[in-house]
Amino acid sequence: MPRVNPHTLQMHISRMFDQGQSFFCAIKVQDWLKDQKEDPNAYEISFHTQPVPPNSNLKTNIRIELKRKDGQQVDPWLQEEVNRSS
Repeated sequence: MPRVNPHTLQMHISRMFDQGQSFFCAIKVQDWLKDQKEDPNAYEISFHTQPVPPNSNLKTNIRIELKRKDGQQVDPWLQEEVNRSS
């Protein structure tokens, strides 16, 4: 059975927003893109607030949106992985 990773990027970004560190979130996503062998300069990164799930210790739930600067579609797997919450 796969282990649940409590430190996913989406959860980390949400915590950073809660702590008032949203300025550094784009850098964190750029580093994640580098780890995925993607060029972070090829993407526009935006953040969207979503309702917080029940029983969550977060005040804010952030969805990360990737958009390619060249107009091509973002790989659906990449978009799904950047927002994976567990």
